[in-house]
Amino acid sequence: LQIIVTILNENDNSPEFQKTNFTEVVPEDTKVNSTIIAREELSASDADLDIIYYELTTTVPATDGYFAIKGVNNPEIYLEKALDYEKFKWTTLILYARDRPVSSTEPTNTASATINIIIEQADTKPPWFLPCTFVNEERSICISSLYTGRVNMSEMATEPLILEPGPIYAIDPDYTINERITYSIVGGNTDDVFSMDADTGNLTMNKPATSPDSYLLQVMATQVNNIQKYSIASVEIKVINKSNHAPYFESRIYNGTVFVKQAPGSFVFQAEHPSSPLRIAAVDDDFPDV
Repeated sequence: LQIIVTILNENDNSPEFQKTNFTEVVPEDTKVNSTIIAREELSASDADLDIIYYELTTTVPATDGYFAIKGVNNPEIYLEKALDYEKFKWTTLILYARDRPVSSTEPTNTASATINIIIEQADTKPPWFLPCTFVNEERSICISSLYTGRVNMSEMATEPLILEPGPIYAIDPDYTINERITYSIVGGNTDDVFSMDADTGNLTMNKPATSPDSYLLQVMATQVNNIQKYSIASVEIKVINKSNHAPYFESRIYNGTVFVKQAPGSFVFQAEHPSSPLRIAAVDDDFPDV
């Protein structure tokens, strides 16, 4: 008697990942569609030889849509949307492997792998002069205010000029990188009156200003590692006549006369000369002809 026995394969094994925990550092400037983890590293096996179906989810709010898999049967993870370090700095993905489609009503065995993604800030922004004001919701563009200062006519200051709203200062907004910045004057420096310290940004004088016209300087902050990353700010230096004398009143005491029920806006008259309006005047010896 010949007996043929056929062994039926029962779906009694779950898919298995070679590795169930991944940590990947992804630069912020990674190009869209770049592979983050290759298929070979993520593919699961199944002792039942079933076709494996994959699904990728994220556990961190507001970080979905950035990473995806190539297909339901291809677990390769790629970058689907450009990263922004200011929006999020890390996320955790869960990759599921099933031996039946998600929509299947049959008993399904499932395995999962955890992928920790750490975003690494890239050198993407030019320097910012401070103080500055953000002009977009993403806080990726910050416009500096006008720097202002004063110098005396025909007089050369020996110390760095005092400016408002503060000294010339720029930072690398890619703060985890914090590249060194150098400063220079690139416009408006008529007759080479001013010079700038490349390391500190301090503005000093080379010679006295002989013209009453204001100077509108353009100063540049440049990253040392990349001269194509720079910003321009404006500095207005007003030239004024030096004041050697304080103003003073022509008289120490003024006496005036007003009438009862006098209408608002009426003249106040001199007490000594009731027909002459009271006049209060001050003079400044720096301006003898005024």
